[in-house]
Amino acid sequence: MNKVLIIDDEDKLRNLLGRIVALEGFEVFQASDCKSGLKALEKYVPEVVLCDVKLPDGNGVELTRQIKQLYPETEVILLTAYGNIPDGVLAIKNGAFDYITKGNDNQRIIPLLYRAIEKVQLSHRVQQLERRLDEHFAFDNIIGQSTAYRDALALAQKVAGTDTAVLLLGETGVGKEVFAQAIHQAGSRKAKPYIAVNCAAFSKELLESELFGHKAGAFTGALKDKKGLFEEANGGTIFLDEIGEMPAELQAKLLRVLENGEYLKVGETKIAKTNVRIIAATNRKLESEIAAGHFRADLFYRIAVFQIPIPPLRERPDDIAALANHFVGVASQKNGRPALNISAPYLAALRRYAWPGNVRELKNVIERSVILSDGQTLLPDTLPHPFNQNPANDDAAVLELAELEKRHILKVLERSGGNKTEAARLLGVAITTLYRKLESYGL
Repeated sequence: MNKVLIIDDEDKLRNLLGRIVALEGFEVFQASDCKSGLKALEKYVPEVVLCDVKLPDGNGVELTRQIKQLYPETEVILLTAYGNIPDGVLAIKNGAFDYITKGNDNQRIIPLLYRAIEKVQLSHRVQQLERRLDEHFAFDNIIGQSTAYRDALALAQKVAGTDTAVLLLGETGVGKEVFAQAIHQAGSRKAKPYIAVNCAAFSKELLESELFGHKAGAFTGALKDKKGLFEEANGGTIFLDEIGEMPAELQAKLLRVLENGEYLKVGETKIAKTNVRIIAATNRKLESEIAAGHFRADLFYRIAVFQIPIPPLRERPDDIAALANHFVGVASQKNGRPALNISAPYLAALRRYAWPGNVRELKNVIERSVILSDGQTLLPDTLPHPFNQNPANDDAAVLELAELEKRHILKVLERSGGNKTEAARLLGVAITTLYRKLESYGL
């Protein structure tokens, strides 16, 4: 039950208002002055305070400032017998939800009360979501105990609290985006947007428009102004995956953003400003790309201020058991099954494999096994055939997994009615990752 505190020195008016509010289903508490009101706040922590402006030991406008300092989520509605503009302005500055006149605005009190409660509830939901994000993307939730992996995590934790550009290095599927999200969530920008974009998923023209936006009429089909991701992410973080695939012309524009936060929309002549943190990732050796003339050396030095190499799964076999157990739980829940057990022979087969697709491949293999398993324990016969043949250098397993992934994506797209954003949510991947998959499979 939502709680309402009424602070007013007029007993009859306070009691009458208390009965009216109680009839709406709220739990009501009363106080007659600032001192007793603050004590009641400490004891009951109400969602809303209805407070008179003139009180025996103080002023409701000043009390509002104290309440918002002590209980920022509590909303305050001020009531006054004689309203005036200066008091109203100061009340709002001090954090009051509203400032109304007694008598003339009586019919507004209950609707205002409900609106204030809605604001408090929304604030609570936002906080719950933020806590879930903090928990989901926390460094402590990243699985891996091998020395090289823990070293990478330690580096990421150290740089998270800064605004320094970060370059994540590693093969496809090692979990670079997991690191990027954890760095963002552990930093000072976590309340602002985190936006991921795969530089390999777009043509030069589309990528430029996605990153920087465009003006209406800038090119055929540009019917209206479009915000770019640098504008959308202002104050937050942009994760540029596969930055080694970025066309040279866009590399120059990105360099300008890194140097002074300036960029031009496509078709625009007025410079725009942004304040974003850039985390980049690549599976290429950018030094070799520089030597070949495919990547700008000056851009490399700007994005590579803090490099974090993430080791491939084959170099940390001791982490396979913990990762497998985690993915079994995820896949079981996703497919509506109780959590399955992993047999020793099944785990041994996982440990023998070379994992060219790294953690992402392991996740897909586990999901396949959960779908195929008829019992409560995963057995080796649910693995793709090459796993049981110890295929350290055999591409057949990768091909079979790719076909399985393709079918799964098609099934989820069908379920979502072709809505790619919803499909990405159901798949548990970023929308940019889904677009990349669709392009790679020719879908």
